[in-house]
Amino acid sequence: MAYKIAVIGATGNVGREMLKTLAQRQFPISELVALASTSSVGREVSFGDHVLKIKALDYYDFKGTDIALMSAGGTIAKEWAPKIAAQGCLVIDNSSAWRMDRQVPLVVPEVNPDALNDIPKGIIANPNCSTAQLVVALKPLHDLFKIKRVVVSTYQSVSGAGKEGMDELFTQTRAVFVADPIAPGKFTKQIAFNVIPHIDVFLDSGITKEEWKMAVETQKILDPDIQVTATCVRVPVFLGHSESVNIEFELPVTAEKARAALRAAPGVMVVDKREDGGYVTPIECAGEDATFVSRIRKDPTIENGLNMWIVADNLRKGAALNAVQIAEVLVKRNLLRAA
Repeated sequence: MAYKIAVIGATGNVGREMLKTLAQRQFPISELVALASTSSVGREVSFGDHVLKIKALDYYDFKGTDIALMSAGGTIAKEWAPKIAAQGCLVIDNSSAWRMDRQVPLVVPEVNPDALNDIPKGIIANPNCSTAQLVVALKPLHDLFKIKRVVVSTYQSVSGAGKEGMDELFTQTRAVFVADPIAPGKFTKQIAFNVIPHIDVFLDSGITKEEWKMAVETQKILDPDIQVTATCVRVPVFLGHSESVNIEFELPVTAEKARAALRAAPGVMVVDKREDGGYVTPIECAGEDATFVSRIRKDPTIENGLNMWIVADNLRKGAALNAVQIAEVLVKRNLLRAA
């Protein structure tokens, strides 16, 4: 059986990656529609060997559409996701708008696919890009050793801030070499040759919303009893998010057992040689589906502790791929019509 799919926000970084991922994974599609704002109508985007013309979200009738993959921002998702779902189309939304709604499953297919058995609002949420890769790596370890606490520091690429973020890094980097003036725009400070410990808005507690998201989303997806504290940092890398992760477990753990568990886990690729270059960096993960784990080692400062390094392509596993994998689970489990 083939399905009618709509991609909303098809001109953006994630929307284009959704189109690319659907084609690469040969998702069973009878018809694919690329949607965006009225200002983008008529623009062209690629879908495999085909070229699609953008249609306007405002005027599109979703009756007969099976799944809408949405990456158009939280404001549009809040307004449009319920309207689309009301027409019988399941929405998989990439924004933060619906993630913490108790009636909306927040899903990473390798971690909690059973959450898709109940979709009361017809909306499914994709997690934050940094959360997605984190929980893929935490899941097999939690199953064996039960995680108590996670301390994570992120090194997030500018692609997480969209095309504007990528353009700003390029422009500022060039400006440094030709001695042009540098004026921050998308970011609060110069991003070229710098790091910025600030992603999203500050909350009253002093943490940023990005750091809050990582904590509450990990708890919703994996286990509400896991304590998570995060420091989220923007770095001058175009693509790929990295994370330095310290984990405290309830049960005894060794690096060897953790490495074996991770190697056997779906969606995880372990590259962990204790030698020069025996680890993965963002440049190697670009275009890859896996979540890469390296530098797995015991933390000698606590009784049952591990450190590790996690890297993934944030536009794929952190966004587009995860959404398409959710759609694949819906098809495999025959959940579309029931929803």
